[in-house]
Amino acid sequence: MSEDRKTPVVSVICNTYNHGKYIRQCLDSLVKQETDFPYEILVHDDASTDDTAYIVREYESRYPDKILPICQKVNQHSQKIKVSFTFQYPRVRGKYVAFCEGDDYWTDPHKLQKQYDLMERHPEVDICAHASIVVDAQSGNVIKTARRLDETGIIPAADVIRGGGRFVSTNTLFYRSEILKNMPEFRKMMDFDITMQAHGALRGGMLYMPDAMSAYRANVQGSWRDRMSKDNKRKIAHLKRVRAMLGQMDRDTNHRFWKIILKRRIEITARIFAFRTGIGKRKGL
Repeated sequence: MSEDRKTPVVSVICNTYNHGKYIRQCLDSLVKQETDFPYEILVHDDASTDDTAYIVREYESRYPDKILPICQKVNQHSQKIKVSFTFQYPRVRGKYVAFCEGDDYWTDPHKLQKQYDLMERHPEVDICAHASIVVDAQSGNVIKTARRLDETGIIPAADVIRGGGRFVSTNTLFYRSEILKNMPEFRKMMDFDITMQAHGALRGGMLYMPDAMSAYRANVQGSWRDRMSKDNKRKIAHLKRVRAMLGQMDRDTNHRFWKIILKRRIEITARIFAFRTGIGKRKGL
């Protein structure tokens, strides 16, 4: 076994399902990171029905010291099993964790090194994010650059919570794996964009870099967002879960952010009402 396999400093989590059109670009961007430390790539394929698992196994054979895959035979999400909690987080061995879904990719080969260096200089902070580009999955054209700050700085936890799940792209997140050992209840309820970001920001805010170092693919056919947009019942069920999670977040944080959380819960209640009555569909909510 190589030294890289023994002592990763960063564990990259890559969850994928039916990403055959995109997974090569994703994995290429992960294995081409230039670092002065070893890192591992923990891939989980949730029983894809296309050629995703085949491609993942191909990359495993090419990069056996970096890529450690789990290729399921039965879809775990459909069994209501939390994939990251059950299969990914227990495998993490790095001091830090980074993320990239199988239909996204990184655009800067120095992304991991830059985030590692910055986090090492800021032991008071648990999470780091950066700017990203949004790419149309169908045309490949860049839609926009998503950037929160124009220079490196720390975003307060209150602003992260206020921003909701789309505050930053998940493929920009980089945080201390230590916080995986002490999950607040709201994070256990939902392993989702907003919970990941809020959890990481609670202790010292979110370190932010203005460099656009990753790409988020929008309008991916068959994606979670695509399926959600076509099914009002699923939207309502999801919004109810988010509302309940925010109530738990309020309790877990000793009501430090109660005004922000209350506003978000009121907004969600209004959206639920709109979807139930058909107003949301007419207004494009």
